[in-house]
Amino acid sequence: MIAIASDHGGYDLKEKVKKYLEENNIPFQDFGCDSKASCDYPVFGHAAAKAVAAGTCEKGIVICTTGIGISISANKVKGIRCALCSEPLSAKMTRLHNDANMLAMGAGIVGENLALEIVETFLNTPFSGEERHSRRISLIEEI
Repeated sequence: MIAIASDHGGYDLKEKVKKYLEENNIPFQDFGCDSKASCDYPVFGHAAAKAVAAGTCEKGIVICTTGIGISISANKVKGIRCALCSEPLSAKMTRLHNDANMLAMGAGIVGENLALEIVETFLNTPFSGEERHSRRISLIEEI
């Protein structure tokens, strides 16, 4: 299950990502927001991150206008490694090397087609499992 959330600035892109998930039979839970009315991204980013950290959802996708604020909010939750990605290579590398469990995107930065390519890359790239990367992730978790 994928946790997904956005603020008002990411709402339209979130809806497009949800459609992509539905079309690809990928289960998800939407943690808000529910419209383009002004709202506070930390509320929704935190809710999605808590679901991932608790194991209710395997991975998460959070979206705001730049992706910056909502990624910072998600990363406040212990056990979350949320990476802000604006192109597929970063999405691939953060899965391979960092075993990132959440993806953040900026709706004002990436368009729909690029965003869906980023999502596909993030969801379909496994963690490499290499010892050096596992060691570094453990060090991050100790901080």
